[in-house]
Amino acid sequence: MARLLIVHHTPSPGMQAMFEAVVAGATDPEITGVEVIRRAALGTGAADVLEADGYVLGTPANIGYMSGALKHFFDTIYYPCLDATRGRPYGLYVHGNEGTEGAVRAVEGIATGLGWVAAAKPVAVMGQPGKGELEACWELGAGVAAGLMP
Repeated sequence: MARLLIVHHTPSPGMQAMFEAVVAGATDPEITGVEVIRRAALGTGAADVLEADGYVLGTPANIGYMSGALKHFFDTIYYPCLDATRGRPYGLYVHGNEGTEGAVRAVEGIATGLGWVAAAKPVAVMGQPGKGELEACWELGAGVAAGLMP
């Protein structure tokens, strides 16, 4: 069975709503043969990443950058996972009250360094996520998970 790892830092109601939408999409009953694992960024290690076949990453945009929790995740897993996870798909969702571009750019840069392949366009939301943004998060989760189906 394929495994999708959702790594998230969810400190706000907006991030929680986006996280729940991603999980709902990834666990849609029409997606079969994919186990969905949810881990907080500060509690995720190299073993979790190595055991997964694809990833969805969620972070708030803090002062134009990814959260410290997601950066710590990357710092922890980068070298142990560098060669072994090359070519694996990932998706990204970001929430902020101001610019999210720096957070998206930073995550994409590290994911590119790991050799991961974007499976979808990032979902970046400023302000309270509305119905359209939450649907985009649902589609992100479903799309990455469906890409792992046998």
